[in-house]
Amino acid sequence: MTQKRIIDLSVPLYATPPDSMLRVDVEYITHKQGAQVFGAFFGLEDSDFPEGNFAATENVSLTTHSGTHLDAPWHYWPTSEGKPSRTIDEIPLEWCLSDGVVLDFRNKKAGEEIHTEDFVRALEKIEYTLNPLDIVLVMTGVSSRSYGHANYTRLHPGVTREATLWLIDQGIRVMGIDAWGWDKPFDVMIQDLRRGEKEKLWAAHYAGREKEYCHLENLTNLEEIPRPFGFQVAVFPVKIQKASASWVRAVAIVD
Repeated sequence: MTQKRIIDLSVPLYATPPDSMLRVDVEYITHKQGAQVFGAFFGLEDSDFPEGNFAATENVSLTTHSGTHLDAPWHYWPTSEGKPSRTIDEIPLEWCLSDGVVLDFRNKKAGEEIHTEDFVRALEKIEYTLNPLDIVLVMTGVSSRSYGHANYTRLHPGVTREATLWLIDQGIRVMGIDAWGWDKPFDVMIQDLRRGEKEKLWAAHYAGREKEYCHLENLTNLEEIPRPFGFQVAVFPVKIQKASASWVRAVAIVD
């Protein structure tokens, strides 16, 4: 059997400061506390458990858009392609395990745009033609350098609406980025808006109104994938009923 290497493309979830936009709270219940909490529920005493220890557990409060996650069409708009948008539990699982391709845009600076011609040139550089259902991974390097830092949400370039639609036209249904968002940082989009460029606000997300697709945000370790194609990507979301997104343990599978 061919040995396979699994590369973790997911960031960790951890408790964030109270003023975080996508706040995460984690309450850790120790083994001793587990005996007290669950013992009371079952009518047991601490002494009924070996050395007073029972199950450690955690209570987690977070949004479905925290950490490495997959956005469903429902996140972008109520309808897609003239039909009710699919929620995360309705995404075809065939979309979530497929051949992957990494495109290197580490030359792009914070707030810059990644255009269709950038994708075309990047594909020509690695001599690869996209196939339907390939999972396209946009490498900016931002997550590996800055995930968890206070200004992380402002450091990435973003994919344009036109480039997003172009990828969909190539048969791509899942695409992702190793940064906080698929679009440009919010502060840059707000500047665009105030200059009168209203069409640039959340433009790549809103592209999902016209054509159905999903994108991944907060990927990491894309630079650890040893070649730009010839590997698989698995990004199965947790099955949250009627949700706009879900967390994934994204991995690359390399022979």
